[in-house]
Amino acid sequence: MQPYRIAIFASGSGSNFQAIVDQVQKGKLDVSIELLVCDRPKAYVVERAKEAKVPMFVFSPKEYESREAYEALILKELVERQVDLIVMAGYMRIITDVLVGPYYGRMINIHPSLLPSFPGVRAIEQAVEYGVKQTGVTVHFVDGGLDSGPIIAQRAVEIHEHETAESLAERIHAAEHVLLPQVIRWLREDRVSLDGRRVGVRL
Repeated sequence: MQPYRIAIFASGSGSNFQAIVDQVQKGKLDVSIELLVCDRPKAYVVERAKEAKVPMFVFSPKEYESREAYEALILKELVERQVDLIVMAGYMRIITDVLVGPYYGRMINIHPSLLPSFPGVRAIEQAVEYGVKQTGVTVHFVDGGLDSGPIIAQRAVEIHEHETAESLAERIHAAEHVLLPQVIRWLREDRVSLDGRRVGVRL
C-alpha cells in the first residue's frame, strides 16, 4: 500500500497523540505521522512530539491577525508534506474554510460525548451535571461547525452512581485511545464512505 500520511492537531497533554504514536510504533497502525500542529507552545503534547521525533508546527494564535492567516501557513505545511488525513485530537480551536475546504472528508475530530449531546467544551462535566446514565466518545468528520460533522463511530461509556467528572474522564479517555486509532485504520484501509450526513463503514 502507498504511504498514508497524517497530521495530528492538539492543544493539551496529547494523550490521544500518544495513543496513535504507540499504535504506529507497535506496528498496529500503518500510517506515517508527518506533523503535529499545536496552538499552545507550552502544551505537554509538544514534549511528546519531541520524544517521538514528529515534526511540529507550533504557534501562538494571538500573533496572527486572523484564524485564516495562521491556517494558510498550516495548509502550506500540510500540502508540502502530502498529508492524507488530519486528525483533531484535543485541538481547541474552530477550523475555518481555509482548511475545511481542501480537507473535507479527510479531517476527523474526537469528542468526549455521544454527539449530538454535549458539544463544545466541558462535555464530560456537562454529562455528569445533567445526570445522564450514559455518555461516550464520538469520532466525526469536521465540517467547520461546533462538533457538528457527520458521525463515523461512537463508543458508549456508562456513568456510575456517585460519578465525578474526574473518574468519568479517565474512562472516557481510555475509550478514546481505542476508538480514534481504529477509525484512522478504517480510513487508511478505505473502508469509510461519506454521503451527505450518512457515513458507512465496511467491517
